[in-house]
Amino acid sequence: MKAEIMDLQGKKTGSVELPNLFSAAYRPDVIKQAFLAYTSWNYQAKGSDRFAGQQTTAESWQTGSGRSIMPRVKIGPHRGGRNAKGNRYRSKGRWFAAAGRYAIAPGTVGGRQAHPPKAQENIIRKVNNREMDLALASAISASVNPELVIQRGHAIDEKLVLPIVVDNSLESLKKTKEMLAVFKALGLEADIDRCSAVKVRAGRGKTRGRKYKRKVGPLIVISEEKGVEVAGRNIGGVDITTVDELNIELLAPGTNAGRLVIWTKGAIEQMKTIEESGNKKAEVAKIQAKEEKK
Repeated sequence: MKAEIMDLQGKKTGSVELPNLFSAAYRPDVIKQAFLAYTSWNYQAKGSDRFAGQQTTAESWQTGSGRSIMPRVKIGPHRGGRNAKGNRYRSKGRWFAAAGRYAIAPGTVGGRQAHPPKAQENIIRKVNNREMDLALASAISASVNPELVIQRGHAIDEKLVLPIVVDNSLESLKKTKEMLAVFKALGLEADIDRCSAVKVRAGRGKTRGRKYKRKVGPLIVISEEKGVEVAGRNIGGVDITTVDELNIELLAPGTNAGRLVIWTKGAIEQMKTIEESGNKKAEVAKIQAKEEKK
């Protein structure tokens, strides 16, 4: 499978052979599992103290007193009843002595929660390395399928040939206007305009640090950082990453594969090297497994 190489003016300058990753099978189920496992490392752990709501003197009066057997706060050392020592509490517009009130049990004033979140719960999801590699390969192959790219919401022409490969001069751009000119030359100006709008999120998330929403635009994969990240950081929806930092969250945001990806020639060559080294490791592992059986 070959791809045409474009210069910064959108003209063809040659072709390059693509790695086998670009022709992998499309597996949305594997992509979703890998995405959830990868993003689970960003979850914030939460939980309550094991003794929360139980650090009190309350004990049950047991049966025989004509009262319920709920745990009650003990009376003061010298006076009991309505004059008992301790902090008072307010209920239905009246003040009551702390002695004799319910405690510890769920639903009582200052009592424990019925089913609090457990601090010891493991919230990190895990997937095998081979499954993660399969998800990455599947997401890369989905970025070559124009139907999936358009279905994901990118504003591109149906006749656009994917993948888009640009020469290495793209990695040296340092100005935003130069990057916008490249997008226009490649025919991606409509997709950039689509991501320029910022919307206010509906719901409670507005007050929790995620007030605004923006659509996801093209992803640029480079081999080496030479200044292009400065040129693209002010363009809404555009992400720039190296081959070493490429992950499932960038390739399939929200578990939805088919993101529009722009590759540099150096990134494609680096992908070939990684694939060849992986194949060699697999062959060595097979040989070692056969020798162990013998």
